[in-house]
Amino acid sequence: MFYGLSGQIRYYLYSPSADLRKGFDGLSGIVRNELLRDPLSGDAFIFIN
Repeated sequence: MFYGLSGQIRYYLYSPSADLRKGFDGLSGIVRNELLRDPLSGDAFIFIN
């Protein structure tokens, strides 16, 4: 399923390589500690592997 880009949602790209096996807890830690954002804000966070 693909969701189109929306003007109501902010998109954040984490460009360093991320280990996607970390799951929600690990990736939400990156959002909190590296991007300084709330992972439950409704924004979209894009990770590159």
